[in-house]
Amino acid sequence: MTVIVRDLRPDVRADAEGFSRVRRLALPYMLSTPESVAHALIHAHPDAHFGQLVAEEDGEIIGTAQIGVAHDSPEPGQGSANVYVHPDRRHRGAGSVLLRTAEERLAGLGVRKLFAWVLDEPENRAFAERHGFRASRSAYFLRLDLAGGALPPREDPPAGVELRTAADFADDPRPMFALDAETVSDEPSDIETEFTDYEAWLEETWKHPLLNRDLTTVALVDGRPAAFSVAYTAATRYGTAMTGTARAFRGRGLAKLAKNDSLHRARAAGYTEAFTGNDTGNEPMIAINKWFGYEICAKEVRYVRELG
Repeated sequence: MTVIVRDLRPDVRADAEGFSRVRRLALPYMLSTPESVAHALIHAHPDAHFGQLVAEEDGEIIGTAQIGVAHDSPEPGQGSANVYVHPDRRHRGAGSVLLRTAEERLAGLGVRKLFAWVLDEPENRAFAERHGFRASRSAYFLRLDLAGGALPPREDPPAGVELRTAADFADDPRPMFALDAETVSDEPSDIETEFTDYEAWLEETWKHPLLNRDLTTVALVDGRPAAFSVAYTAATRYGTAMTGTARAFRGRGLAKLAKNDSLHRARAAGYTEAFTGNDTGNEPMIAINKWFGYEICAKEVRYVRELG
């Protein structure tokens, strides 16, 4: 049986379903749906050269890769390739051919430094190291039992602070863009990111099919968005896509306040489990998530390789 690699066809439902299924099986801590897969490809910024590759064996999608150029970084020549294979279809060469195809394509686009996330399991790490990657930083996936766990009690906002939702900004989301851009730029990362394209953000982020604006809580200080906790949802699962505070308002517990509000409303809406992620060195945020009741369920390692 031969494994072939090809581009995902966003207009073919079976492709998006197969891609999403493999991602959920290989990485069950992140939300994925056929709609979110197609959206990512259709609405990616042209300069990102974003691609989704599938490895197919006898008509079955058994592996996936997401590749792209870090176009929004001030340092040129950086890119990413994240490869995942169906857990029951390993050792058939899918991962190797996906990675080789991704490297060739990105090298042709001028990428010289390639980053990849790898689950912290011996077989996965050995695969990355055999292909010339070296480990850098790491991150945790955390899970919270929303149905059976006990959340901290809700707190009234302090004077001058108001809790709203992202849905309240439907007519003018630009304040949400400004807050997102500032907090993302301060996130721990191997690749420095600068959000400057509002129209691209609208298409990629604000209109993302997993974004639940009603459950995304925003803390306003004197009417200005100061902190938020961004909620993604799929079926009965809830995921925190981002929690952050604008620099001028940090140290006041606003992100914690926003996330607690969002989690309480998610549980009331019937969501049964919540997921989030933290850089392993981000001890303050890890402590906050453990205060909510999250438990570490997996770890991934960021690998890097110089191309050429």
